[in-house]
Amino acid sequence: MKRLGLTMTTTAILLASLSPAWAGKADDTLRVTIRDALANIDPYYNGQGSGVMLQKHAWDTLVHRDPESGAMQPLLAVKWTQVDDLTIDFELRPGVTFHNGDPFTADDVVYTIQTVIAPGSKVANPSNFTHIASAEKTGDLSVRLKLKTPFPAALEFLAATTPIWPKAYREKVGADEYAKKPVGTGPYKIVKLDGVGEIVTERFDGYFAGPKPKPAIRTVIFRAVADPTAQMAELIGGKADWIEDVAADQLQSLSRMPNVQTLATPVNSLVYLTLNGAGRDNPQSPLKNVKVRQAIAYAIDRQAMARQFQPGGSKVLNIACYEQQFACDQGKARAFAYDPAKAKALLEEAGYKDGFSIKLYNYLAPSWVAAVQNYLGAVGIKAQIEQMQISALFPMFQRGELPLNLGRWGGGDIGDPSYYLQYFFGGTALDQARDEEVTALVKAAVSNSNADQRKAAYEKAFALVSDRVYQLPLFTYVKTYGMTKSLDFKPSSDSWARFYLASWK
Repeated sequence: MKRLGLTMTTTAILLASLSPAWAGKADDTLRVTIRDALANIDPYYNGQGSGVMLQKHAWDTLVHRDPESGAMQPLLAVKWTQVDDLTIDFELRPGVTFHNGDPFTADDVVYTIQTVIAPGSKVANPSNFTHIASAEKTGDLSVRLKLKTPFPAALEFLAATTPIWPKAYREKVGADEYAKKPVGTGPYKIVKLDGVGEIVTERFDGYFAGPKPKPAIRTVIFRAVADPTAQMAELIGGKADWIEDVAADQLQSLSRMPNVQTLATPVNSLVYLTLNGAGRDNPQSPLKNVKVRQAIAYAIDRQAMARQFQPGGSKVLNIACYEQQFACDQGKARAFAYDPAKAKALLEEAGYKDGFSIKLYNYLAPSWVAAVQNYLGAVGIKAQIEQMQISALFPMFQRGELPLNLGRWGGGDIGDPSYYLQYFFGGTALDQARDEEVTALVKAAVSNSNADQRKAAYEKAFALVSDRVYQLPLFTYVKTYGMTKSLDFKPSSDSWARFYLASWK
């Protein structure tokens, strides 16, 4: 591993020497690299982490959740009132304008919500909106939100997943053109799109002062660079100012570069393995057998993976939730210790004494999926790795075509586990388990205003998911960053970068 690390760092330095530096403080332009290009920049129509990052800069939501305290704060709405279990009234912020100069009004809120909840809207994550019945205009700057059933996490979903479109502009240009020339109300405005590879944003001087402050840095450019070594080369050579998810064995070498600083901090984000337990990809899939799925859980040494790939505080979880979230009790879910002998015994009981072959999809670090492949191979499961970009992999996931896949889950910006449980087990296109008992528990929990009953339903759903191994958390993230020494950047516990909080030293 050390030899590989030195080779990669040396390669990065050599690549960096080929291009002149042009980034940074001198032209008040922060150049950010992201791993995955966005096929559709509209936040409702991409399910990618880079899309969430961009959303937080170019768009606003009605309410804002402080990433550290979890407190709900006024953003586009200055006040809200829970009228009853099914009704929330919002008073909107006056004087707000979209990036094109259009005034923000109740019409924009109603248009956005009614569009995304409409049948056939084709939003990337429909489970985020299944609780909403309607949005109604009650005044030029007031809106009433009606829920289908009680939904205690409604404000959290509005804060994390419901950016507001400009009604007049989007209706005029159409959805396709809007994705090419998007307009929001956020602290940065998108001024240029170079295909899907580069997004240029500039500080919106008309931005109101709220929980998201006016940015100190004038321009932020998001550019897709898929190769980690190329990302490091650009940072070392001064063509980039900020990169994330630096491999653990590269961080120390990178920190020795004279113009670079590094950070590493545990965050609420994790790597998981999804198992297509419903056999959506193959009616005869071995993964339909719970013993096979449990065998896979026993076969993988997750503690070793956490130590190797995320040193500095990574944890192995039994269920995909974080300690500050409601109803997250790791002790009430099944724990699978590394036990390859047990894995082999379960495979034999399931009728797969000699193992089987299966495809294993991945858009994360190749070394992570290679480790999983090796662990599975040791118990007789021959996994063929399919490395892809998330933009190509996500539609396949929606169609249920992936038998096994590694993925990354954040979810730390919502304090309720309904975000995760509805996303993966709510009976939508993203549900690879199709377990009616789990889905019923999730639906019962999310609509229950009684905290004790909701907590019990969540805990039972988590217990079934862990016992039946529809998804296996591998390890939590220790988020790593490399950046120019002239940048003052503070990471957030929910893992999302917020450059409107950054400044030059």
